[in-house]
Amino acid sequence: MNRIEVHCLNPQAIADAEKMLVLSARLTQAGHKMRGPKDFFDLAEKPYSDQALKRLIALPHPTLQKFGLINMVVIGASRRFLAQITRHQNEVKFMSASLQYSDYGDSADFVVPLNLLGPDETLARSNYIEQCERSMREYKSLTALGISHDEAGYCAPQALRNVLIISATPYQWKHMIRQRTCKRNTLETRLVMLLAWQKLTELSPTLFEDCGPACTRGTCQEGKMSCLNPLPKTESADDLLVPFKDAFERAKEGPRE
Repeated sequence: MNRIEVHCLNPQAIADAEKMLVLSARLTQAGHKMRGPKDFFDLAEKPYSDQALKRLIALPHPTLQKFGLINMVVIGASRRFLAQITRHQNEVKFMSASLQYSDYGDSADFVVPLNLLGPDETLARSNYIEQCERSMREYKSLTALGISHDEAGYCAPQALRNVLIISATPYQWKHMIRQRTCKRNTLETRLVMLLAWQKLTELSPTLFEDCGPACTRGTCQEGKMSCLNPLPKTESADDLLVPFKDAFERAKEGPRE
């Protein structure tokens, strides 16, 4: 998990999404002034303040935040993460590395769960990796017999590292981040979405400041399924990433006596 990276592929789309958010809101009140293309493009180029953007984001009109697609790439997350995140289908598109067309026989790599990275988990980590490697040896033996990569891929463990492109509107990115940084998700999924939130906030602090699980901004919405251990109140992905970074640092310490 300490080798997962998330990057924005089209950062200019975030500035465009902000602009479209403001323009679409202004248009609803300026239709009577639109005498031709010049009037419209003058409205589109009219400057706006950060406070105006915040007020529009706070309105109960999510359509304002649905103009534009932000493309992010997740490098090194597992196929288990792939199975979880692709449950989101509304205004979200995915493109993943393929088990059908890619040959992982000599290049398989695996995500190691956070709780197996510690210096006291050497044996458990070794057993875990051996199991993953055993699965891929079966994969390779099948392809050597002429079985297709597609069919041999059923042997591949969920831990197999993947590359995934996610394309979504700003509104859906915020929805996914809010849902998937909650403790009801796996640690890996939480980490990936926190990294996504961190990247998006760097590009537009105003548009993406109201992300994070419900417990960090108010009260838990999970009802009986609540973890009953809320995260600290914060508006920053950096704060919620601290435990992950601490765990990664401890993993570098080596085995303890």
